[in-house]
Amino acid sequence: MDIIREVFLVLVPMLLCLTVHEYSHARSALWLGDDTATRMGRLTLNPVAHADLFGTILLPLFAIVSQSNFFFGWAKPVPVNPVRFSRRFNGRRVTMRTGMMITAAAGPVSNIVFGLLAAALLKLMFVMEFTYEPILMLVLRILTINYVLAVFNFIPLPPLDGSKVLAGFLPNHIAVKFDALERNPFVALVILMALLGTGLLGKIIGPVVTWMLVGTDYLVDLGLFYHG
Repeated sequence: MDIIREVFLVLVPMLLCLTVHEYSHARSALWLGDDTATRMGRLTLNPVAHADLFGTILLPLFAIVSQSNFFFGWAKPVPVNPVRFSRRFNGRRVTMRTGMMITAAAGPVSNIVFGLLAAALLKLMFVMEFTYEPILMLVLRILTINYVLAVFNFIPLPPLDGSKVLAGFLPNHIAVKFDALERNPFVALVILMALLGTGLLGKIIGPVVTWMLVGTDYLVDLGLFYHG
């Protein structure tokens, strides 16, 4: 029963958080003028459209069964064609690099917003003296997993969203070289696996997520994460 409970408390939040993340990529791309993801059925909050069998289901299940202290997952990436960006700012068409930066940032930013909404829901439950523990734990996991996904995806290494966000701020001649990693992600993958294998990834993400939870605690007055 403990395994079944843990599967419920991991897979359901993962599906919800990843779905919101990918939907936000598709929505921001459409807002910029690219309807590629929309035409492929990805502008939806239906988890089935975004779920990846290995990254969304099997990998988290393996982490649960093996009782791993750290797990991560992913959904199917949303296709974006920057050539189709047509949105204009101050009379000028948005550049492909700026459009990619906006589209990439939309995913992790949506997870932060979703996390704050989960915190507000928790606060409402406390005020209403709602005490059904499985639902409370589910909402708490949604809050935490959203923050983990946001921090992880902001890491500036391809193919993570942070690489496109960083490229949007770099001078063009440096950004071109940085973009080369996107076309040959093997080096970035090796770096990510090394960070994961040595435990450094958890040491990077953990303190940032804790800081975000403490900040949320102050903001929403949950009384869960900070005791001082």
